[in-house]
Amino acid sequence: MSLGDFLRNRRGRVSPKEVGLPDGAGRRQTPGLRREELAALAGVSIDYYTRLERGRDTNPGRAVLDALATVLRLDDDERAHLHRLAHPGVGSVAAPQVVRPALVRLLEMVRPTPAYVLNQTSDLLAANAEGRCLLVGVAVPGNLVRYVFTHPAAREVFVSWRRMAEDCVAHLRTLDDSPARAALVDELRGRSAEFADLWAHYDVRVKSGARRTFQHPEAGRLELTSEILTAVDGQRFVTFQAEPGTPDHAALRLLGDDSDSDSDSDSDSNSNSNSNSDSDSNSNSNSNSNSDSNSDSNSNSDSNSNSNSNSNSDSNSDSNSDSDSDSDSEKGNHSGRPSAGRPL
Repeated sequence: MSLGDFLRNRRGRVSPKEVGLPDGAGRRQTPGLRREELAALAGVSIDYYTRLERGRDTNPGRAVLDALATVLRLDDDERAHLHRLAHPGVGSVAAPQVVRPALVRLLEMVRPTPAYVLNQTSDLLAANAEGRCLLVGVAVPGNLVRYVFTHPAAREVFVSWRRMAEDCVAHLRTLDDSPARAALVDELRGRSAEFADLWAHYDVRVKSGARRTFQHPEAGRLELTSEILTAVDGQRFVTFQAEPGTPDHAALRLLGDDSDSDSDSDSDSNSNSNSNSDSDSNSNSNSNSNSDSNSDSNSNSDSNSNSNSNSNSDSNSDSNSDSDSDSDSEKGNHSGRPSAGRPL
């Protein structure tokens, strides 16, 4: 939305009575202040203000913008937004999409507190286990605003869903226009009539710490306080905290236990699979070893049998030879011939 659009929107929200003016004669065609009334209160000419609102003057000074912001009763976030519209890109820094390792470590250090790292357009870049578990069905990487408006579980998770939705849209309004923001807004205007209505309403509000109520299917109802730390590169570190020692804090530990249990279950499943594989391997190894042993035993048995048989055969042959020799000797003695070497 342009500078002129924002001025017209906020001009329509301020009644003459709020700035000390009479309602004036006749019926007003539009709600809020007339152009000439706003110009007079801000100390600028009607012609100059008309050029601003119609986009014919695109370089108003800071003093003029501050005067208009005061008359329009803008808060700090809205005043800053007015200046960004008049001078886009000044002081803006493109946020990187890669999460710094220090923030990743911090996600683990704050457990069991649910924590997330988001960029300027609320893309969820990283989250710890409790963070993923708290926002049922959330995708990481994904986008928090898209989750709020399009995921069926979001309306159950956020007890004050309307307030969360308003804050998400108002925060998007505080950002400089960019291809990423424009693509997200166009997508959600087409997918959600509620988003389209809130975008047209044009609230501008930077997200800050707030009390949020969650309803979780396992942990139950949780009262948590969000804290948001913004880095110089635009990335935001967001936590949902509970006071230590309270039932809400205990419930957060339950979220952590559930996530760890799921992780352990996967680990046990992999361990059992590996154990079964090892068991099968050992069984096959033992079977092959026993088979080889039996084969060796049979081979040894056959060898021993053959060896014994041959040995016995040789022994019997020798015995038979000795027996034949003795028999011949006895025959010679019984024939009456003198044996050699015997005197007559």
